[in-house]
Amino acid sequence: MLKQRPTIRDHSAEANLFARRAFVGFIFILALIAILLSNLYKIQVDDHQNYQTRSNDNRIKVIPIAPNRGLIYDRNGVLLAENKPVYNLEVIPEDVADLPLSLEQVSKIITISEQEKTDFLDDIKHTRRFKSQVLKARLDETEVAKFSVNQHKFPGFSIEARLARYYPFGDTLTHALGYVAKLNRKELNKLTQEDQATNYRATHDIGKLGIEKYYEELLHGQVGSQHVEVNNRGRVIRTLSMLPPQPGSDLVLTLDIGLQQIAQHALKDMRGAIVVMDAKDGGVLALYSNPSYDPNLFVHGISSKNYKALLNPDRPLINRATQGRYAPASTVKPHMAILALEENIVSESTSMWDPGFFQIPNVEHKWRDWKRWGHGHVDVYKAIEESCDTYFYDAAYRLGITKISNFMSRFGFGELSGIDIHEETTAILPSKEWKENRFKESWWRGDTISVGIGQGYWTATPIQIANATNILVNRGINHPPHLVQVVKKDNDIIQINNEEKPPVILKNPHHWQIALDAMHNTVKKVSGTAHKAFKGTNYDSAGKTGTAQIVSIAQGERYNADALKERQRDNTIYIGFAPYSDPKIVVSVILENNHGGVQIARQLMDYYFAANPVNLARNNTP
Repeated sequence: MLKQRPTIRDHSAEANLFARRAFVGFIFILALIAILLSNLYKIQVDDHQNYQTRSNDNRIKVIPIAPNRGLIYDRNGVLLAENKPVYNLEVIPEDVADLPLSLEQVSKIITISEQEKTDFLDDIKHTRRFKSQVLKARLDETEVAKFSVNQHKFPGFSIEARLARYYPFGDTLTHALGYVAKLNRKELNKLTQEDQATNYRATHDIGKLGIEKYYEELLHGQVGSQHVEVNNRGRVIRTLSMLPPQPGSDLVLTLDIGLQQIAQHALKDMRGAIVVMDAKDGGVLALYSNPSYDPNLFVHGISSKNYKALLNPDRPLINRATQGRYAPASTVKPHMAILALEENIVSESTSMWDPGFFQIPNVEHKWRDWKRWGHGHVDVYKAIEESCDTYFYDAAYRLGITKISNFMSRFGFGELSGIDIHEETTAILPSKEWKENRFKESWWRGDTISVGIGQGYWTATPIQIANATNILVNRGINHPPHLVQVVKKDNDIIQINNEEKPPVILKNPHHWQIALDAMHNTVKKVSGTAHKAFKGTNYDSAGKTGTAQIVSIAQGERYNADALKERQRDNTIYIGFAPYSDPKIVVSVILENNHGGVQIARQLMDYYFAANPVNLARNNTP
């Protein structure tokens, strides 16, 4: 067998093969380097701004700063709503070594209820442990002092202060000012829809009622912010920049706190409402509804016990001045007299015989006068000053409901008065259309008779009655009621000019004087229904009394308050103005199931003219 010859290696071919492989490898490496450099360029140059922003989002945090809420003053500069420091005991959980033990030890220094401990432990489960959480809110001075002395023993515990709304006059102004309370989900959704949610990022409270709600946008202010640097756990390291918040505007009201306190004191424990207006511009000097309640209870969250106490038959949560619906009774007789004069139903000189009742022809039912034996011969002056029902039964019958309804709507009955709070009702100004829509029934002639003396289906709010009286006093000029007169923003003072509504224009302007003279007689003449209450005043006033039945009295029976349940007794109403020759104020007083409205009106006027003697007309004759 032949021996195989060994193969001779071709070094040249191997070298060429290696060179080719090395070149391909080098090209591959170059390609990878090119891709890497390209990506580095894209990240470092092209996408630099994007990645820098994302990095800053992880490093820089924006913390909103709540603005201070605007203050509220009365017309004389008395502070009615302020921001008062509130001290809270707060805890940073991660700084506390043994939280349960620390809570027990702190409880020995200041009282912390089991409910407060439970709420705190529940809160920290849903938040980061380095964030401060409230353990006990609204510490008093004694509790602050006790804990401050022992604070060194409790790392992670601290007393923090913040500003919270405070109403120094408590229940005296609740229904006018309203109150602020914690934002709820419904309000947050509404703010989001109105593109206002951003401005409330640091705000816990919002206006719920009254002035606080109506002027929320002005009072709240503009949120501020601070940019802070945080670590990877979200802890603040340092502050980078700050945009201070803009505080809310201050409001100066038309209210006079002294007059408001007189109104509260006069009503005492009676249910009712008082409205006092500036006859010159419609500014509300006093607006009080009784019973009332302390708005401070709601600022920090009212307890179930306290809230249930407000849900009683006296209904303190209702603003009777703007939401209470009462029959206006005889207070509308001056307006009815003007309408009858305008429509030539009566004249200044004509009179009628009042036997003590009124009957529709061929109808057996009798509409009785409050004076059983009647007033005898009655003209328009005597009808108002002695409040003769029969006279106005007859006038209403001859006028008809359509003319009455159309005329009274011009004085604001049946519509919102325009006062700058949301809590208001239109009440009811009856008409044929209203009855058809409400009861699906036709209007009967007998329905009109009671309307002639402000009863029947007719209801009005105290603010409507005061406004209608003010229009009458100003001979048709309509100054809508309002509560705010000045807005203070920074160093600017903005005067609120309340626009007049269309005036009531009569065919014969002298008819204004007839009604006003008759109201003057009501106070000045011995036969007037308000004569006794205003004896000896140093101002000359005019007015009109009213009594509204709550339950019907059967034919032939007499009203006996003692025989009726307390809530079935008549309401009493009084409207008045002074001085007679140059009116400065208009007063409306309504008492539920009680009497004494005239005496209360005098107290209000006595205070007003004692405090403002310059407003007494020079030609006053007591």
